[in-house]
Amino acid sequence: MKIESIEGIVLTETNYSESSKILNVLTKEHGLIGVMSKGCRNMKSKLRGVSRKLIYGTLHVYYKENGLSTLIGIDVINSFPKIMMDLEKISYASFLLDLTHQVIKQTEEEGIFELLKETLLKIEDGLNPMALSNILEIKLLDYLGVSPSIDSCAHCGSDKQIVTLSSTAGGYICKNCYQNEPLVNEKTIKMIRMYYYVDIKNITKLEVKEEISLEINRFLDEYYEQFTGLYMKSKDFIKKISQWTTK
Repeated sequence: MKIESIEGIVLTETNYSESSKILNVLTKEHGLIGVMSKGCRNMKSKLRGVSRKLIYGTLHVYYKENGLSTLIGIDVINSFPKIMMDLEKISYASFLLDLTHQVIKQTEEEGIFELLKETLLKIEDGLNPMALSNILEIKLLDYLGVSPSIDSCAHCGSDKQIVTLSSTAGGYICKNCYQNEPLVNEKTIKMIRMYYYVDIKNITKLEVKEEISLEINRFLDEYYEQFTGLYMKSKDFIKKISQWTTK
């Protein structure tokens, strides 16, 4: 096996034997790979502090294409210290790692790495974690092949007089096709389309009213449940945190 230097983000960590871990790493070069971090749980191991999820860096590994690679060391690019110190931020970050892990197992698209990286960097910079999570969620639906209709009515295809957004219908609903679906704020209709098309890397400001964020988040939760079959316990934890903070 040759030594390779690979840019990656650690998505999951699993204890292995008495002193090691297996890391699932989303890499820029090879997609999702498994990496054995030998002895990293020992107190004196140089790998101890970096063999954890939410580490973004250049991994030096004995790379094995069809099997577990072996970690030699990591040059950390970003350990996301601000996220790690904030319960809400780390909850959203954990959810995004879980979601990306589920999606990347179904499609080895290169663009997913950049989407996750830029989203985490923006959360670290202090931008709205719920809005950023929703942006990544709607973009990942594209890779799953189940994107909602946000350019025109999901029923008739018209782009005129869009009146609401429905997870059951699969996206926009126009005035002529509207029956009894719950109405959403007009800004929610516009904002979710912006979420889909915006380049995360270019976002410098992200101020969204709570009402709009909650409507978009509710739509995406229902849409994921209906069209993807993916379920993340980490999203449930976010909901619990929200309940704690509103009491």
